[in-house]
Amino acid sequence: MRAFTADVSDWSHVHDGDLAVIASPIDLLGVNYYNPMRVAHYDGVGAPARVDGHGDGVGETWPGCDDVQFLDVSGPKTEMGWPIDANGLTELLTRLHHDYGMPMMITENGAAFADAIDESGRVRDVDRIAYLRDHLAATHRAIAAGADVRGYFLWSFLDNFEWAYGYAKRFGITYVDFATQVRTLKESAHVYADTVRHNGLVLP
Repeated sequence: MRAFTADVSDWSHVHDGDLAVIASPIDLLGVNYYNPMRVAHYDGVGAPARVDGHGDGVGETWPGCDDVQFLDVSGPKTEMGWPIDANGLTELLTRLHHDYGMPMMITENGAAFADAIDESGRVRDVDRIAYLRDHLAATHRAIAAGADVRGYFLWSFLDNFEWAYGYAKRFGITYVDFATQVRTLKESAHVYADTVRHNGLVLP
C-alpha cells in the first residue's frame, strides 16, 4: 500500500505501533453501501467520464485510479447522480459473508433527493421511502442467505453538510431549514420509525 500510494503520501502520519494496532483482529465489519459502480481498465485513449459524470478525465476521483475508467450505470439515480440498485447490497453482504465469515453492521446506507416542504408542511420524499424499503429488503435477503448482519444505520437522521456539496444535497429523514434550524420529519422518518417499532418492513 505504501508503494502504491507513494505519489500522494509520504506516510509520515504513521507512528510506531500504529501498524500493530491496525493488524489487530476486529469483532465487527462495518459496511457502507450507497450504490454499485462499474469500472473498466483505461488505456489512456480518449477522455472517459469520471464517476461523477464531469467527463474531464480519470484518476481524479481517488488516488491510485489513473488506469481506471468509471462507466455509467443505467437506471434511476439519486440527486448525487448515483445509480440506485438495492441488489448490489445483497450481493455485497453475501460476498463479504462468504469471504470473511464474520459479523457485519451496515454503518451507512441512504440517498439524497431534492426534498422540499409542500403547502401542507410535509416533506413527501417518496423516492427515499422506496430506496429505504428496497435496501432494507435487500439486507433481509442477505440475512436469509446466511449473512450475519447485526444492525443497520440509515444515513442520515438530519440533512447535513455534505463535503464539497455543502448544504445542497439532502440525505436526512429530517428536513433542516438551514436558515432557521427548524426541523421537520419527512415521510421517510415515519416509515423508518414504523420499521424500527415493528422490527421489520411495514408495507402499504
